[in-house]
Amino acid sequence: MTWRDPFVALLVAFSVAAAVTPLVARLARLAGAVDRPRGRGVALGGTPLLGGLAIAAGVAVAVLLSIGDLPSSPTWDGRVDNLHHILLGGLAITVVGVLDDRFDLHPLAKLAGQAAAAWIPVSQGVEVGNITLPFIGAVDFGSFGVPLTILGFVAIMNVVNLSDGVDGLAAGVCAIAAIALGIVAWDLQKEHASLLAGATCGAALGFLVHNFHPARVFMGDTGANLLGFLLAAVAVEGTVKTGAVLALVVPLMVLAVPFLDTTFVVLKRLKARQPIYGADQNHFHHRLSRLGFSQRRVVLYLYAWAAALAGVAIALRFVPYNDDRDHYDPLWTSVIVVIVLLVLAFSVYLVYLLEIVKLRRLDALRLRHLRPDVSEQDIDDDVTRALQTGEIDAITGEHLAVDGAPPGPPTDEQPTVGPRT
Repeated sequence: MTWRDPFVALLVAFSVAAAVTPLVARLARLAGAVDRPRGRGVALGGTPLLGGLAIAAGVAVAVLLSIGDLPSSPTWDGRVDNLHHILLGGLAITVVGVLDDRFDLHPLAKLAGQAAAAWIPVSQGVEVGNITLPFIGAVDFGSFGVPLTILGFVAIMNVVNLSDGVDGLAAGVCAIAAIALGIVAWDLQKEHASLLAGATCGAALGFLVHNFHPARVFMGDTGANLLGFLLAAVAVEGTVKTGAVLALVVPLMVLAVPFLDTTFVVLKRLKARQPIYGADQNHFHHRLSRLGFSQRRVVLYLYAWAAALAGVAIALRFVPYNDDRDHYDPLWTSVIVVIVLLVLAFSVYLVYLLEIVKLRRLDALRLRHLRPDVSEQDIDDDVTRALQTGEIDAITGEHLAVDGAPPGPPTDEQPTVGPRT
């Protein structure tokens, strides 16, 4: 197997997904699977869902065609079996997604479906039995390996699903993540994982042709769950199951943007005692839209953020953190830890800046309502005081209705804040 095989899988998946997506959109309209506003995204309702079916078709065709060219040996036969089980689990989560897009499943039913789909490949060996940590070595999970891996699958599926709120966002970010995971998997000699990564990337990009703003079709839960499932499988087979010190770092880095977004939103909902699965206007894309950015600019900025983190993850793979005998080099291992912490700290800082910008906007509305002649300096001083005294939540809570109210129909020339599944 050469590097051309994952690249060919990418091209095949891209072609199939791009060709099938318009057909899927027609099917979705006939089946009544169209967007129902829930307040999570920045697009209006009425767009067909089920775009994930095109992604599933692209991945399945690309992987099945590629499997026939793989060498026959005990090692490769096991890897091919794992790919078959991953595809079977992908089929299961696609069915769950279709049912959810059409009938709006209860969150617990959806969660059960995600766990069941993850169990299919995990129970057949696509699991993390141990992991290597710096200065500690291998940590054996024992009987906890299966449930922990299933939990990881479910977490990534929901992270992708919850962060899908702008035309093209989830497809593009997942394509970037798949490329990064595929490169690292190839370098770790996990060629079958890089093959799956190539197919996942190609299918996401093929769908993106029809999903970039203005989107003609949405992937829905069908696509978001499937992409999360596939990325989890690539991460487990390509990086986490290896003895590399970066086993956990790479997946977390390449998916840092949706992970940070979801973590931030979930903490907000828990603090406000709201359901975790509810929809709100606190995602990164909402905040960027309220700064005045169009949908395309919002997506491109988040692409750039995700690509930067993925690039750091790939670069870290080639840091010489150990020698030929797998003895850790304290200096280079420390460099890895410091770089990762700095990158994540910078990402968290960006989130904090978005909070400050939101606070200033809401505080300006409040002060101008009380005093129409208030100066910009007065607003800045009041924001500084609110940050120092902890009154930020009081201000944002007081203006929640103003902050979340949707304007008119979205265009690419002006910021948009509206409902979206």
